[in-house]
Formats: sequence, C-alpha cells, structure tokens
Amino acid sequence: MEQHDLLRHVCELLDRLGVAYMVTGSQATIAYGEPRFTNDIDIVADLSPATLGQFCDGFSEDDFYLSRAAAKDAVDQHGMFNVIHPRSGLKIDVIIPTAVPYDRQRLARAQRVKVAEDYEALFTTAEDIILKKLDWHRQGGGDRHLRDIAGILKVRRARLDFDYLDHHARLLGLEDSWRAIQTRAKQG
Repeated sequence: MEQHDLLRHVCELLDRLGVAYMVTGSQATIAYGEPRFTNDIDIVADLSPATLGQFCDGFSEDDFYLSRAAAKDAVDQHGMFNVIHPRSGLKIDVIIPTAVPYDRQRLARAQRVKVAEDYEALFTTAEDIILKKLDWHRQGGGDRHLRDIAGILKVRRARLDFDYLDHHARLLGLEDSWRAIQTRAKQG
C-alpha cells in the first residue's frame, strides 16, 4: 500500500460515514507548501460513539492494526489513536477534535483539495496549518514546523488570508512567533 492509497481509503471512509474530518499535519503542509518525506497521515475526525464502530470496521484486521479500546478512549477523551498498516509501515494518527471553539472553527473551515486526478479530500486550510505549526513549535516541536511554515509562505504567500492569520495568532498567543517567521521568510 502506498501513502496516497491509505489517504484515499481513510478519507473515502469518513466521507461515506458522513463524519466531519480534515487532513492536517505533514500531508497538509505538503499540499500547501514544499514537498518533504513523511510516513504518517494526521487526520482530525469528529468520530462519535455512534460512528466509531463503522469506522473501525473499515480497516480489516488482516491488513491493519487498530486498537478498538484505544479508539474508544480517544473518542471519549477527545484524544488520539492510530491505525497502522504493518506491511508498509504507514500510520494514520486519528485526532478527535475538542470542543474548543478554534478547533471547531478549523474543522468547519476545511476545504476540498484535489489529491489525485479522480478524488478530493478535506484538508485544513493553509492558514490553519500555519497557526497549528506555530503552536506545535511553541510546545517544543522543533524547527521542522518553522521550515514547513516557511515553505507554505514561499508557495502560497499571495493566496493567504493575512488578516485571519494576524487575528488568530493574536488570539492564540502566537503573535510574536508569527511576526518572527514572517520576518525570517522575507529575508530568506
């Protein structure tokens, strides 16, 4: 299984189940910025106890490892669980959104992105991946997040909503980091 096959599988499953979702993390960074290697798919999925069983059933035990107990705990606690394809080493990190207004807003703003000639999937917006990567960096996530942001700025600068970015950076306490990365991007 290739990464694009796994992405398609999980997104089509969520679409069939009518579950709100968005691809985020490295996959979104690649969609909006510069290519880089990643071995996982991060997806925010608004799974509920009512949809969790059908979601888990969408990954055959012959091909995937999925702990139903971990998935149930993640849904109950708004946490995260994994779906692993052992033969390829690929992994999906399924993140259950919290009730925090910004998390709900990001999910509502998700937009369809053409992933292949014959399908599209819902991705976080470029602005929201920038804000999340600033937050991950603040939490000790390393310089990789700053490089990803710089790549998005390089590729999409003219299409970004800077009013939204400035406003939410201020609301999320990321204003200084946001200003610093913009200055760095302009110089580099």
